[in-house]
Amino acid sequence: MATIVLIGSLDTKGREYDYVRTYLKDAGANVIVVDFGILGTPFFQPDIQASEVAKEGGANLEDLRYGREGSDTRAKALSIMEIGVTRIVQRLYKEGNCDAVFGMGGSGGSSVISGAMRSLPIGIPKLLVSTMASGNVSGYIGTRDICLMYSVTDIAGLNRVSRKILNNAAAAILGMANNKRKLNVIEDRPLIAITMFGITTPGVLRVIERLEAEGFETIVFHATGSGGKAMEEMIQEGLIDGVIDYTTSELVDEYLGGIFSAGPNRLESAGRVGIPQVVVPGAMEVLNFGARNTVPDKYDKPERKIIVHNPNVCAVRTNKQESYELGKIFASKLNLAKGPTAILLPLKGLDKYEQPPDGPWIDPEADRALFIGIKENIRKDIPIFEYENNINDKDFADAAVDKFIELWKKAHQGKGN
Repeated sequence: MATIVLIGSLDTKGREYDYVRTYLKDAGANVIVVDFGILGTPFFQPDIQASEVAKEGGANLEDLRYGREGSDTRAKALSIMEIGVTRIVQRLYKEGNCDAVFGMGGSGGSSVISGAMRSLPIGIPKLLVSTMASGNVSGYIGTRDICLMYSVTDIAGLNRVSRKILNNAAAAILGMANNKRKLNVIEDRPLIAITMFGITTPGVLRVIERLEAEGFETIVFHATGSGGKAMEEMIQEGLIDGVIDYTTSELVDEYLGGIFSAGPNRLESAGRVGIPQVVVPGAMEVLNFGARNTVPDKYDKPERKIIVHNPNVCAVRTNKQESYELGKIFASKLNLAKGPTAILLPLKGLDKYEQPPDGPWIDPEADRALFIGIKENIRKDIPIFEYENNINDKDFADAAVDKFIELWKKAHQGKGN
């Protein structure tokens, strides 16, 4: 049976953890309990005590005790315990003693538990029952495959409601941990990352079809901020072999304050690592906000073109000046590239919004400013290829794949790939 690691504060939530632990053990699972409680005595004896966690975090447990809410003492203590728990969980994983991780808590506990979960590889089951799960959870999830379950009630006692929720949670982590079905995958195919928006989907689907026919495996990231971050992290971790960055619109949100920013380092990892990359300024006229009433006043002007993409996402078109500056940013990031790099420009539109003949955002002058910004600022040894196509045209997608294969072969000459 699988080994499931339970992470929790047993001084305040010991009864609940004992309930889950008993469920899992009765089902035949091996259970390792890690306690990070800093307030008092644990409800039951854990396998790894809070004092050991504190030591791993670089402190003595007694020094982390606090008696007054509202000070920064608790936050500092939890930060230290998060470091300790993370190191312990990583060690257990490396030793083969962690097939899944489970935790439950409020805001503080969820922060500690999710921090440790985010340190584990994608594919290791991670389930967090949290009072915070119905709000903005991006800080807990990050770019990892963490399953969040809303606790509905506070995690403070067992009752007819909480027992049902904990039963379901325990059954879920047990099922994930014991899932031994062998995946039918071919691990030796090179893994190529692609970025996509709904409005660049037709082109990306053609890229996927072509790459897979050429013997590559593809992994697609939704360019909504978290997708770009996940891709950049996986590149840095050595999990990605090449990139066709077809949709770089997250640069727009980072520069102009939209909701889909992937942070200041977007479009840099592939270049720094040196893997082959073909880059397209896909959807780089799109600035994203939430519902229509969330568009800032400075963008909600009669001269601006605004599209309500769906009830939760509203898009503003960039203007000529913004486009030029975005071209400069695009080029500055690609100038960091150490490996084979090529830029492809779709002169007939960056997405469906600019699809000829009557796309609502067709603006040749603004697009030309973007392209000039790229051309004037790119390194001379990085080639730029222009095509009289929309980004979603089959011919343009094929050109992107052809160029990638060319770069791939050049990078792997004599390597047997």
